[in-house]
Amino acid sequence: MDRETFAVQLAHSFGARVTAVASTPKLDAVRALGADHVIDYTREDFLAGPRRYDAIIDIAGNRGLRDLRHALTPRGRLVITGGETNGPWLGGTDRQLRAQMLSPFTSRHLGTFISSEHADGLRDLTVLIDTGRLTPVVDRVHPLAETASAVRDLLAGRVTGKVALAVPAK
Repeated sequence: MDRETFAVQLAHSFGARVTAVASTPKLDAVRALGADHVIDYTREDFLAGPRRYDAIIDIAGNRGLRDLRHALTPRGRLVITGGETNGPWLGGTDRQLRAQMLSPFTSRHLGTFISSEHADGLRDLTVLIDTGRLTPVVDRVHPLAETASAVRDLLAGRVTGKVALAVPAK
C-alpha cells in the first residue's frame, strides 16, 4: 500500500474529495492520510450501487475494465497504474493496452500511468514533503535478519506503506 498512500495524500492536498478502497486493517490509515470516505472492500463492493466517480486510480489491478468504466461519470477518467499479474496474453499488461485502445471510442478517458523522474516533478514533491502535505508511510522497521519475513508480509498485503530494513553499522 505504498502507491495508495501517496495517491490519497496527493489527491487530498490538491483539493479532491477522496474515496479510498482498502481492507479492514488499513481503513484508519487511509482515513488519516486524507481520505474523505473509505470503503472496506472485504465488506462492500465500491462498484455496486449508483455512485459514480470522476476519477479512479486503479492500483490493485483486480477489477475488470468494464466494471471500472461503468463506475465512472460520463466524462470520468480511469488511470491504471499496474498491480496486475498473470494476464491472459501479456502477463498483466493487456488490460492497460485494452484501456488505451478503447479510450478514443468512449467519452471516458481510459489510460495508464508509468512514473518517470523529472527534476521539476521531484522539486514539486520536495515542496509537498517539506510542507507536510506528503509524508512517506513506514509500516515498520525490521532487522536485516528478518528480511524474508518482511518480504512475506509485504507480498501478503499485511503492510501499510513501506517496509524498511535496519542494516547494522560496521
